[in-house]
Amino acid sequence: MKRISILFVCMGNICRSPLAEGIFGHLVAEAGLTGDFTIASAGTDGWHEGEPPDRRSIATAKSHGIDISGQRARRIQPRDFRDFDLVLAMDRDNLAALKKSAPHGANIHLFGDAALGTGEDIPDPYYGDPEGFELVYTRLLTGCSRLLETLGAERTSCSGNTSSVR
Repeated sequence: MKRISILFVCMGNICRSPLAEGIFGHLVAEAGLTGDFTIASAGTDGWHEGEPPDRRSIATAKSHGIDISGQRARRIQPRDFRDFDLVLAMDRDNLAALKKSAPHGANIHLFGDAALGTGEDIPDPYYGDPEGFELVYTRLLTGCSRLLETLGAERTSCSGNTSSVR
């Protein structure tokens, strides 16, 4: 079966998307599905390229037993739209930026739609306090858990595709 590749995207790739990548990767590993998924994150802007996630994102993830300290920020590349089955934007601004630069037919969705089913934006905690990072972690955990349930169920079905999130 083909691996499902997911790219989580926020603005700078240091707060929300590294957390989403770490959370989803952790859940996939716990479920014993590591070989079924390729998981990464990127930013719509390149201000922080090569930098580790924000220290508050690292601390929040660590407090939940997830290590994201080895991740490095990168800007989304044109090939990402071809290489990833599913691109999930953390908010509407990032969704608009992705759609503006993506080729026709790219599978881009708002995380709040595809993973949470609420249509909500995941708020950027960068200018806030540590509690904001914890709130983001909680929303991402809920969404990543639901996304894994959906995609994991599809992996065991006959079709083995990602049609429900397309």
